Amino acid sequence: MVEKLEDTAGEAVLPLVEEALRVGKRRVETGRVRVSVSTEVQEQVVRETLRSERAELERVPVGRELAEGEPAPTMRQEPDGTVVVPVLEEVLVIERRLVLKEEIRMRLVAVDEAVEQPVAVRRQRASVERLPPSPAGNGPERDR
Repeated sequence: MVEKLEDTAGEAVLPLVEEALRVGKRRVETGRVRVSVSTEVQEQVVRETLRSERAELERVPVGRELAEGEPAPTMRQEPDGTVVVPVLEEVLVIERRLVLKEEIRMRLVAVDEAVEQPVAVRRQRASVERLPPSPAGNGPERDR
């Protein structure tokens, strides 16, 4: 494209042109894919040795009283691998002894004391009177 330059008083005017770029994208299907998965099962025999451990406990009664000042036994391992765990028990020991704590001394002392106190005393007396027989004379004789 050619444009004519205008000449005005020794000046030239040049038109400037700029291109703008516009970028875009679109999806275009170029093909398709189908994926199928199938599983085959095949049994195999697997051999392996597994190790496990179990604890065997044996309780051995000892019943021994520790001597005065003897330290308490601690856990130990014997040469065959056996671990020995001592089980301790604290036992309350009660002693019963007769102790003469005191004596009480008692003696009898005779004391004479004159006492005056008014007391009501009752006494019964019987008087007997004989009466002559009744004039009718029919009944038995009575004592009054």
